[in-house]
Amino acid sequence: MTDLTWISTAISTARPQAMGALLRYFRDLDAAEEAFQDACLRALKNWPTNGPPRDPAAWLIFVGRNSGIDAVRKRAKQAPLPEEDQISDLEDAETDIAERLDGAHYRDDILRLLFICCHPDLPATQQIAVALRIVSGLSVKQIARAFIVGESAMEQRITRAKARIADAGVPFETPGAVERSERLAAVAAMVYLIFNEGYSTNSGEAPARAPLCEEAIRLARLLLRLFQTEPEIMGLTALLLLQHARAPARFDENGEIVLLEDQDRSLWSRKMIDEGLALVDKALRHQKPGPYQVQAAIAALHARAEKPEDTDWNEIDLLYGLLEQMQPSPVVTLNRAVAVAKVRGPEAALAMIEPLEQRLSGYFHFFGLKGGLLMQLGRSEEARTAFDRAIALANTAAEAAHIRMHIDRLMKEGATRGAARTAH
Repeated sequence: MTDLTWISTAISTARPQAMGALLRYFRDLDAAEEAFQDACLRALKNWPTNGPPRDPAAWLIFVGRNSGIDAVRKRAKQAPLPEEDQISDLEDAETDIAERLDGAHYRDDILRLLFICCHPDLPATQQIAVALRIVSGLSVKQIARAFIVGESAMEQRITRAKARIADAGVPFETPGAVERSERLAAVAAMVYLIFNEGYSTNSGEAPARAPLCEEAIRLARLLLRLFQTEPEIMGLTALLLLQHARAPARFDENGEIVLLEDQDRSLWSRKMIDEGLALVDKALRHQKPGPYQVQAAIAALHARAEKPEDTDWNEIDLLYGLLEQMQPSPVVTLNRAVAVAKVRGPEAALAMIEPLEQRLSGYFHFFGLKGGLLMQLGRSEEARTAFDRAIALANTAAEAAHIRMHIDRLMKEGATRGAARTAH
């Protein structure tokens, strides 16, 4: 086994379950993280030689647990260890753990970890940031990008959150029904951001990042089992399914981004779409609309359109207008502008987004859309400037390549016009 990429993917996929189990053992966040990191180092050393374990999560839990116990004993920490009968039976422990990973004993470890990170003693922004760092192992840079803030600011936010958890003596227990309901919004937002981090990638990284999308969908389904009558959780799950259904068509054979209207819709996952549409319809019957339901309804309109020209852009415009009222955000307005361009033309859309430039000055998609609208209006030089700015802000190589394609088109059009003037 020499594929380090596979090892990295296996570790990142196993992280939430391993961290949840280790936290349950040690009831100390730093101890659980240290144990997991030590297990990862041993995996990097042993797996290339010995081959992949039958169950990477079980292996990491077993090795991390033993490493953590050794570390606690060496440092003689004041915090008591778990009961002896929980940690001392080490005979064939990996097999035993692997057999129980899908049982009730381990099934809710990840969800327990999510609710701990989303404890009400923490501000909402810190809840989500620390959960992304601890549960999913995203880098500070990745989390900062998801929040559209600076990396140093996010580092400080996560550090403060972890310190507050430690100082507050947050109990590492599964919260009761009332506490779960109170923290549900923060947990749902964190699941959504995990999905976005997996979804916002380039073609080369897509296989390695796909487990983030799949993990977010799994967590959403787990939430839905706990909150079966909550329409917003139905909407969240539907939204993730409908978005992920398009994954096979998002990049061409050269790794270039394929816009939604140009995608081969036969590649979309019909199974995911059907599940998502059923959840959207079920959620809307409750007549308690929320932001996730509205976004899912928008995704459903795209999924129901057999051809791009069948898309109901008027309805999408209305839904984005509703979302602006529920969740005012310059990014929501930017997304609505795409629908406005389809319904009322690029000039109306450009007028809508121009006031957003200061707030979205570091946002790739703003300048990508602005350049596209300017190009449609024939304002080539201004479009080129906007596209140059978009390339500078691109998060992935695929995003930069997509913008360069537009610039190449502008240059060709300019050359054609110049040749026409010369001939004239």
